[in-house]
Amino acid sequence: MSLSLLNRRTVLTATASLVATGASGLLAPALAQGIAPTPSMRAGANNYLPGAPIVERIGGGGFLMSGTVRRAGDGAPLAGQRIQIWAHTTEGHERDPHSHGATLTDANGVFRLEMPQIIPAFGQPHGHVAYDGEDFESVFLRPVMRRAGDTSLSADFVLKPV
Repeated sequence: MSLSLLNRRTVLTATASLVATGASGLLAPALAQGIAPTPSMRAGANNYLPGAPIVERIGGGGFLMSGTVRRAGDGAPLAGQRIQIWAHTTEGHERDPHSHGATLTDANGVFRLEMPQIIPAFGQPHGHVAYDGEDFESVFLRPVMRRAGDTSLSADFVLKPV
């Protein structure tokens, strides 16, 4: 038998073994990690006010901020998590206490809070949304609206336990 045939046979056998175990062996660690936590965004914590009150809505409303909150790893929805929301709106600047409010997630990990229309600040219409609790690592998001006239904005969190 030639040396090139042995090399070819060895390569084919090794490749077949790798493919066969890849599905169960090499991929398993990646799948075991599950859903990664959401990293905080740059400038997400700007003008954050710890302890903003839980409210039915911020100001006169008309704009909807919403999203979901899940646990890192298994992706399970997290009920009862405190989410703080603030923005530069038609009724105030993002540093104004009356422009801040908090809400809790429902049984499906969903939060919704009505607030005044977000308007551009520093050239961009954006909101601020933060996980505002103690059981998970803090996450601050700064989602940007596609257009200044949009009447809703969504932000999703995946939280890592502390």
